Amino acid sequence: MIDIRGFIQKYKKLFSALGMVLAVVLIFWAVNSPAIVGASATERLLPIYNVQREDKVVAMSFDAGWGNEDTQTLIDIMNKYNINTTFFLVGDWVDKYPESVKALSDAGNEVMNHSSTHAHFSKLTEDQIVADLNKCNDKIEAITGVRPTLVRCPYGEYDDHVVKAINRIGMKAIQWNIDSLDWKGIPADEIQRRVLKNIEPGSIILFHNAAEHTPEALPGIIESLQSQGYKIVPVSEILLQGDYTIDHRGTMLPK
Repeated sequence: MIDIRGFIQKYKKLFSALGMVLAVVLIFWAVNSPAIVGASATERLLPIYNVQREDKVVAMSFDAGWGNEDTQTLIDIMNKYNINTTFFLVGDWVDKYPESVKALSDAGNEVMNHSSTHAHFSKLTEDQIVADLNKCNDKIEAITGVRPTLVRCPYGEYDDHVVKAINRIGMKAIQWNIDSLDWKGIPADEIQRRVLKNIEPGSIILFHNAAEHTPEALPGIIESLQSQGYKIVPVSEILLQGDYTIDHRGTMLPK
């Protein structure tokens, strides 16, 4: 007669170990399953940080929300090198400096949305975000005749509900993959190093219109990029046309 109790006691540890191994295998499969990973990745909504491009093209962008002392200087620099860029404007800034908004647009630069009052979007509802964006869009369109299609979130802050609100009105959220940190007041040569060391096709570069050393840094950056064969364009011209996806790094990819 088989001693069942003895058999169970004898092999109890073995069964326990096998169970743990099986559990680990199942967890590993679940975490790494393409279907599950894909679902997780698609659930998180991201802005566009950069674009997968084969050609050597990059976009320059400037955020404007406070001072205005350097705006015309920036326009003159762009004109000198025959390039256009994108300026993301806060609605309150548009109210204060409508002549600069028009000058930016007349010079061929893109004028896009940087919110109405530079509020923290994560603290607003979707409807409040939409109202804020439309208010800024209305102000810009009244001056330039062109309604913005791109938005840069204030403080670079976003979450799923922020991006969802932006997408809801047919706009695209734009971040950056190269931060000049010009707003910190760092020297021009340091701004140049920060930008140029990480440049790659499809990069979106962040500057500010009222940063202390940006006008001094720009000529060297532009000349270096052009000598490397890069074309500098506004953000909308770097974006892919047709169907696309955004990967976990925020890179815009052809679908």
